[in-house]
Formats: sequence, structure tokens, C-alpha cells
Amino acid sequence: MSLLTQTGIASLQLCFYGAGSMAEAIARGLINEKLVEPGRISMLNKQNRERLAELHERYGVQTVVQGSSNEAYLQGADIIFLAMKPKDAADAIAAIRPYLSPKQLIISVIAGLSISSIEYLLGPEAAIVRTMPNTSSTIGLGATGISYSESVTPQQKLLTEAIMGSVGIHAVVEESLQQAVTGVSGSGPAYVYYFMEAMIDAACQLGLAQEQAKELVVQTVLGAAEMVRSTGEEPAELRRKVTSPNGTTQAALEVMAENLFSETIHKAVRRSAERAGELGETIERSISE
Repeated sequence: MSLLTQTGIASLQLCFYGAGSMAEAIARGLINEKLVEPGRISMLNKQNRERLAELHERYGVQTVVQGSSNEAYLQGADIIFLAMKPKDAADAIAAIRPYLSPKQLIISVIAGLSISSIEYLLGPEAAIVRTMPNTSSTIGLGATGISYSESVTPQQKLLTEAIMGSVGIHAVVEESLQQAVTGVSGSGPAYVYYFMEAMIDAACQLGLAQEQAKELVVQTVLGAAEMVRSTGEEPAELRRKVTSPNGTTQAALEVMAENLFSETIHKAVRRSAERAGELGETIERSISE
């Protein structure tokens, strides 16, 4: 039995409330994997009609530009994605409550927003999924943490995992671990980009041309990641294999260790996780005011 048959997602209506890059990434994944036809996906935002027209032209999704209303799309949806900015979340979610029903599945991609906060805004009977995707979902290589409310049914869980599987891999975690997911994979691509920036800059200082340096660094990072994935070996073991005693790699790694490279990464991941918690607290305060 195919995943398409298992989930039945092809017959459903999907609505993205928020039309930013993450909403676009998920919609594109669904369309590219042929899990659902573009005409069954609607994308909404507050006022940027130019962005909506662009999404319709690019993917064939439905928007208010095609003549319907946000309210009609919300009422007709089987699955609604909450994809607005965190600062707008509380007011926006409260505003759509009159158009929703308990049978709908609500999938949030809003950093820091807890299931309990969404339940407060939409009612305790709502079937809510909290997710933390990352920007690599844009090219189908995302990593997403998923947590479920008690109201989510087994079929709805299957639907959620099919959707997130269309843009990469996923891990179902207790909601208390979502901040850790944010610190590791949610913010993680930026850590790698920052590391790549530094390597490219160092290569240029050593005399390589900018484009040549970029090409070498990109391939190096891509190859290293693929080695971990394809061999199944631990990164520490692969590092040991490439580090000859008293060689060039050992000399470089010693400098990193002296400058507390590992400790810095630990602190950065922890701080990202803490910040996710702070964002959630800010949203919760706005809800209670």
C-alpha cells in the first residue's frame, strides 16, 4: 500500500495561514512528491497580494487573488497550517477561531508556540500538532521535530508524518524536547553556513579566488555530511580516521580545541534552545494580557 493510499491526503483540502518561506517549502514538497494536487492547497496572508499571486503562478495553489476569501478557505480546509510570524500568532490564531471546527487538523510551524497556548486560543478539543522544521525543507532535506496533542488521531499522525516526510526527515518527540530540536536542527543550518563563511574567508586569505574557495568548501561540507550518512559511522570515528598523528588535520584541530570550538558550539545550541523558550513565553504573555 502506498503512502498516498495510506494517508488519504490526496482527497483533502490544505490551507496555509501565512505564506512565508516555510509555508512555501512545505507546499512545494507536497506538490513535488505528488501527495496532493496544487488546486487543493490554499495559501493566505494578511495583505501581500503580490506574494500570493507569485505563489499561484509558481505552484498553482489557490489564494484570495483567485476570487475566494480567507474565511472560505479556512472553513473548507481539512488541515490548517499555522505559519504566521511569532509576533502575530496570538491575535491571528484567536481571529480565525470562529471559522474552525474540531474535525480539522491544526499543524503549527511557529517557533516557541506551545500546544497548550494553541489549545487556549482554539479550544481544548482541537487536534494540534507542533512542529519545528528548518529551512533545508526548501530543497527537500529538512529535519522536523513533531509533537502531538492528545486530540490528534492515529490517522492524523500518519497524515502529519507524510507531510513532513515530503520535505525531509522527521522525529516525533515529547513537546518538552522541542526547544532542543530548535537548538540543534531548527537553527542548525545557520551554524553550518557560519562555519562555511569562515572557511571561505580563510581560503581567500591564503590566496584562493572567492568562487574557487566557495566551490571547494561547499563540496567539502557536502562530502563530509554524505560520509556520515552513507557509512553510518559516528562523526568522531570519521574524524579520527582522517587525522594522522602530527599531520595537517591534527594541527588544525588542536587550534580549534585551544579556542574552545566544541564548548562554543555547546553554548550556541543551548542558547538557541533557551531563546525558543523565551519566544514561547512572550507569546504566552501576549495571550494572557
